[in-house]
Amino acid sequence: MIVKMDRMATKGQKDKVVARIKALGLDAAEIVGTERSVLGVRGDVSKIHEDQLRLPGVQDVYRISKNYKLASKEYHQHVNGKSSYTSFTVGNLSIGNGKLVIMAGPCTVESEEQIMASARAVKEAGGDILRGGAFKPRTSPYAFEGLGEEGLALLAKARDKYGLPVVTEIMSEAQLPLFEKYDIDIIQVGSRNGRNFHLLNELGKQKRPVFLKREMGTLLEEWLLCAERIMSHGNTKVILCERGITTFEKYTRNTLDLNSVAAIKYELSHLPIFSDPSHGTGRRNLIMPMSLASVAAGADGLMIEMHPRPEEALTDAFQQVTPETLAVIIRKARAMHTAVRDET
Repeated sequence: MIVKMDRMATKGQKDKVVARIKALGLDAAEIVGTERSVLGVRGDVSKIHEDQLRLPGVQDVYRISKNYKLASKEYHQHVNGKSSYTSFTVGNLSIGNGKLVIMAGPCTVESEEQIMASARAVKEAGGDILRGGAFKPRTSPYAFEGLGEEGLALLAKARDKYGLPVVTEIMSEAQLPLFEKYDIDIIQVGSRNGRNFHLLNELGKQKRPVFLKREMGTLLEEWLLCAERIMSHGNTKVILCERGITTFEKYTRNTLDLNSVAAIKYELSHLPIFSDPSHGTGRRNLIMPMSLASVAAGADGLMIEMHPRPEEALTDAFQQVTPETLAVIIRKARAMHTAVRDET
């Protein structure tokens, strides 16, 4: 349930509404929109009537049908008074404002030479953000798990040299001080941590954008509730990323669910939606067509794995493209984005 305050509502009127909400055994979260203030009512609202909250200063009271509120398109429309999408800046880059954003780079940060060559290649190809794993979740305890803090330091060094914001995966809330130390621009939550609720809670309490990948077996509602958890703690800078789900098909590493991209974009949420065709397919030759299909489905951005020498990659060599292929993907994806945008 949400309470839309009148544009001219006073602080005293708003405080009385909050007091009424709490007196009913519920909690209130204020969201300040572009047009007015809105109070989100949290808790079991099934036994209360809208009229109980129609106090002076209240324009209207609405019930939101979805379990997720803050992440819903419906809620965002009520807050801002019109249909719109969330957008925010990372450095000088705007995300969610209609521009196609490309994140690219190696699966894993392996060395200074490798990440510098990767950053240069991403920059020259027309990419916007450098990706690279410093901490890698691996099924086998004997597999390479990344350089750790050294990897974060190298990402920061590459950012400073080439002017690209960086995104990298966090494994636990205990690593947050390191992400702050190296001023990581965007914090990625990988598929395996999609339901790490303690981590999501802590990410909601800090202000860096969160790149939330879909867990392999998560329903859309469950995924959006994970975003809701982050947002409910105060951080509304959430980017959703479809990275493929587990199905009966084994030819590809995962099944890239482009239905989810279109559903998030056009029906369910106001949050930016990205697609990761590298993990979604696990096959280098399929990354380009699925990148274009993702953009056609409504993706606001792509995350693509690229390595200067894919055959030498320590992890996921089979799904990393060359710098030359990345440049072609970006050129074609931007052309597709322009064509789709012109038709909508």
